[in-house]
Amino acid sequence: MGVEEAVRSTGRETLIDVRLTPGAESSGIAGYDAWRRRICVKVKAPPRRGTANMELVSLFASLLGVSRSDVKIVRGANSRDKTLCVDLPRDRVLEVVDEAP
Repeated sequence: MGVEEAVRSTGRETLIDVRLTPGAESSGIAGYDAWRRRICVKVKAPPRRGTANMELVSLFASLLGVSRSDVKIVRGANSRDKTLCVDLPRDRVLEVVDEAP
């Protein structure tokens, strides 16, 4: 299976389960955690005042080619485990996540 378990469709929208690591040396997708069934994402921003969340949203907006307002954190705003929601087809999200370095 793999990353497909972390990306699911709710009809029109797609939910993406991520595990966030703030305060990293660089930002980007770092892999897949099979045990948690989440995409591992690292961001440079520290976990203070929502800056890591803002960078996470910006990163996914950039990767997916949508505006930041189209990517929302729908679960886990105060946790490392988060669920993002984006108004794109699941296949398109999987394609982008699989291609990410």
